[in-house]
Amino acid sequence: MNVELREVHDSDLPVFFRQMNDPEALHMAAFTPQDPADRDAFDAHWARIRSSSAVIRTVLADGDVVGSASVYGEPGEREVTYWIDRAYWGKGIATAALRALVTEVDERPLYARAASDNVGSLRVLEKCGFRTVASARGYARARDAEIDETVLRLEG
Repeated sequence: MNVELREVHDSDLPVFFRQMNDPEALHMAAFTPQDPADRDAFDAHWARIRSSSAVIRTVLADGDVVGSASVYGEPGEREVTYWIDRAYWGKGIATAALRALVTEVDERPLYARAASDNVGSLRVLEKCGFRTVASARGYARARDAEIDETVLRLEG
């Protein structure tokens, strides 16, 4: 499968909204918006991040929109995040997309966070060079519970 990143187009947003409302994906991501089904909040969030200093990309697999990947935050504390449609999990797409993103962004260190039981996401991050640096507990809206979170860092 050919994986590419490109600038986000307005036409990608309905696809992202649909992907973000998959119950299984929400459970795995854990740390999600208060109400993922609130389209107005979704649109406001995307308008805000698209006008910020974040590096935001659409993930394409064989030309199809399958998710998004971004780097956001203040210098020295920048974090990566990504979301891949569940239909494409386990195909190496997240790993290829994140590798491309961290190659595009020269800043280091970069950080990432994942629910500690999200083995797939942790594996993607480790394959891309991120290493665990801390553990934390935080409230996961998608699970309506406090859960363990793993904090990772990518150095130079």
